[in-house]
Amino acid sequence: MLNSMTGYGEAADELEGVSYAIEIKAVNNRYLKTIIKLPEGTAFLEDEIDKELRRHLSRGTINYVLRLKAIADHALFEIDETALRSVVTKLNAVSASVGVTGNIDLAGLLELPGIVQPVLPDEEQMVRIKEFVLRLTAKALDKLERMREAEGTFLDADLKKHCEAIHTELETIRQCSGSVTQDYAKKLRKRVDELLAEAKLKLDEQTLAREVAILADRSDISEEIARLDAHLQQFAQICQTDGQAGRRLDFLSQEMLREANTMASKAGDPQIAQAVVDIKCLIERLKEQIQNVE
Repeated sequence: MLNSMTGYGEAADELEGVSYAIEIKAVNNRYLKTIIKLPEGTAFLEDEIDKELRRHLSRGTINYVLRLKAIADHALFEIDETALRSVVTKLNAVSASVGVTGNIDLAGLLELPGIVQPVLPDEEQMVRIKEFVLRLTAKALDKLERMREAEGTFLDADLKKHCEAIHTELETIRQCSGSVTQDYAKKLRKRVDELLAEAKLKLDEQTLAREVAILADRSDISEEIARLDAHLQQFAQICQTDGQAGRRLDFLSQEMLREANTMASKAGDPQIAQAVVDIKCLIERLKEQIQNVE
């Protein structure tokens, strides 16, 4: 079955006094692109998270966000007191030298680079955190994949509806194509008879037959009809297979459009021309929806 490229998954849990919350959002992209945002001190997780995302997903832009929040008395950051004292000392010295007095805003000083540092885990903690975050990531991915599957069901139904409409128009063309040559022969004979009647000449049947044969060869769309019908059958088969279908469907829709364009250039019948226009519109709708398929 088809999967959508759009989805959302989340998971949250606590470990050693810290709350971990993960959000994964997926949107359309021709290829797979991962964007991973991690708090300070957890950069060591990026490679493993990227591998996990790529193991489950094949297309789309994947936005992964990990958020941490301290609970109980556990602190995620520590203050570099030595650096803070050095800054305060220098500020007091500058104030005394220029004769300016005032209170120092400690909260503002904490925003200076290097004053507040993340608490870095030791090797044992890193192992525990990695295993914990990867388990949470798997839960969030499971929710995201279930949403993509659910949306894929709607995409599958919509694509099938358009394919059925194309098949209906194709049957109309198939029925009309058989009479195009005969209608042309009748019109040509009538027109030539009218012109020759004025000149009191007789029509050369071989010449008429040759002209009709040339048109029949130029306007024959039986091969295009057969190929487009085969493409529709292949399209339905791909929709039923598991795995990456979006790129294959995209290529197949391009081939379908090419066959329709060829029929349009050959068609000399108004009803066939109208049916081909309708088919091209339906194929364009297919192409739009396929951009949402993984």
